[in-house]
Amino acid sequence: MGSWPENVGILAVEAAFPSLYVDQTELEQYDGVSAGKYVIGLGQSKMGLCNDREDINSLCLTVVQNLIERFNLKYSDIGRLDVGTETIIDKSKSVKSVLMQLFEPHGVTDLEGLDTTNACYGGTAALFNAVAWIESSEWNNRYAIVVAADIAVYAEGSARPTGGAGAVAMLIGPNAPLIIDRNVRATYMKHVYDFYKPDLTSEYPTVDGKLSIECYLHALDTCYQLYRKRAAKKTADTLVDLNYFDYILFHTPFCKLIQKSVGRLALNDFLQTSPELVSKLYPGLDNFKNLDLTKTYFDKDVEKAFLTVSKGAYQKKTEPSLLMANQIGNMYTASLYGGLVSLLVNCNIEQIAGSKVGLFSYGSGLASTMFSITVTKDCNDNSPLYKLMSNIKDVKTRLEQRQKISPEKFVTILETRNQNCHKAPFAPLSSIKDLFLGTYYLNEIDGMFRRYYRRHVATTNGSI
Repeated sequence: MGSWPENVGILAVEAAFPSLYVDQTELEQYDGVSAGKYVIGLGQSKMGLCNDREDINSLCLTVVQNLIERFNLKYSDIGRLDVGTETIIDKSKSVKSVLMQLFEPHGVTDLEGLDTTNACYGGTAALFNAVAWIESSEWNNRYAIVVAADIAVYAEGSARPTGGAGAVAMLIGPNAPLIIDRNVRATYMKHVYDFYKPDLTSEYPTVDGKLSIECYLHALDTCYQLYRKRAAKKTADTLVDLNYFDYILFHTPFCKLIQKSVGRLALNDFLQTSPELVSKLYPGLDNFKNLDLTKTYFDKDVEKAFLTVSKGAYQKKTEPSLLMANQIGNMYTASLYGGLVSLLVNCNIEQIAGSKVGLFSYGSGLASTMFSITVTKDCNDNSPLYKLMSNIKDVKTRLEQRQKISPEKFVTILETRNQNCHKAPFAPLSSIKDLFLGTYYLNEIDGMFRRYYRRHVATTNGSI
């Protein structure tokens, strides 16, 4: 085997999301804003939401159980379980410890890993922790599971239509069809208050919207520049630029920002192009050659020019990854990996096989990394890649099977969630009939704040 396991990466992936959604066009009308403000201005069509039956624990229970069942895993095959989330419902007890309820009945209690928290970056940190464990001397030849999950809700105002909810679970191990590239990832971290949750009595964050966009774009610039340098050392004869990637995925607060982000990468490439090639490769843009990147975050002329330059790249390399973001909204830590799921369900296996996928992860506060995945070339019907893609092909069907609720009910659900935040004892009132089969749901919170869950199955017996 060598000094470490080979081709460590993602062997399987599963997504879970709420069965309820609100239509963004109807929300525009309800909020009294101009037509298209959310659908065109933000690039959002629908927004998923959880009622009082679902919380971060139930989302994670659902996605992990579904991953295990769908891929016919043995509980004893798992040696590590990491959770990335910023949806905190207990200041001490980890979500991972709640997930042990799935493993204990099977005699599996020797699971390493805990929760990782920093805004939308926690899922990526959890992924890196799991990969590092498998590549370490502590690895015991078992798989790791990484869960990225969140419920994104906002107080009334301009940020509210950028909410969402969802979870993605990934099975991590050697000889994977989606291989995490080594020695190329680029990280940028800094102390800043762009988005944070200092009020532990509320689900709602404190947001500096303009600063958050600026931080996101600056982190993207910095990570991309460093990734280019690190990758170039490994590929001496290959130019590392936007064309280096077959697909490129982003953490997605809202879809419109991602189109701008692809343009941002094109701008970085442009500024790294030698003067003698600028006129040939970027005709008509010579006047932008001496730009200071830090002064262009809100420059509409620059934005428009490089949206045009990168339009083809965006449509081919990124737009297929925005299905879940467009239909569900911001899933925080799960957002980037929902993009990976979307890419896999929107492309056929021949398109994906052998491709290079770039990924940019961002969490406010801030923490960010650009890294990449190499997809194996083997795409026959018995290949790991075929199995991975086959087992998530129902994502589009599940999205279509959701139940639409009115904006009035949407607002009522958010108000109810906020009023009952940290309340005990508490008995949820929402019907479980609206939930997808296989969904775990909150049954009650007792007077000592202990939470009890059941699973919605054909017969709704059997609490865990």
